[in-house]
Amino acid sequence: MISVVPLMIFLSLSKFSAGEVTEKSKYTTKYDNIDINEIIHNERLLKRYVYCLLETGSCTPDGLELKKNMPDAIATNCSKCSEKQKEGSETIIRYLIDNKPEYWSQLQDKYDPSGSYKKRYLESKKAEVIVEPIG
Repeated sequence: MISVVPLMIFLSLSKFSAGEVTEKSKYTTKYDNIDINEIIHNERLLKRYVYCLLETGSCTPDGLELKKNMPDAIATNCSKCSEKQKEGSETIIRYLIDNKPEYWSQLQDKYDPSGSYKKRYLESKKAEVIVEPIG
């Protein structure tokens, strides 16, 4: 599902907040209840997570977990993520690509330089069927 972000996503930042690997080889779910919509609709919060991931700002505890696990999550297509983390990562990454390309490009340069996630995302968007109401 998500290749980058969870990150990238990062930002899921909260939900992406994949933390320590447990004995079941999964990230911690400690931060899974963070409200992703609150983050993406609050520029100050969003910027804080982005700067944390880019190592240009301070990190909250969940931001540190996200940053720590981002490379592994990208490399393994979020295989250690919970379903909630995968959904949150997808939400945040799609939001960044579509609405905050200035943040996305910096995160992509650091965490997904090949651009593989964005390519998959754009391909999936092409495949989406949009049904217009008859009116």
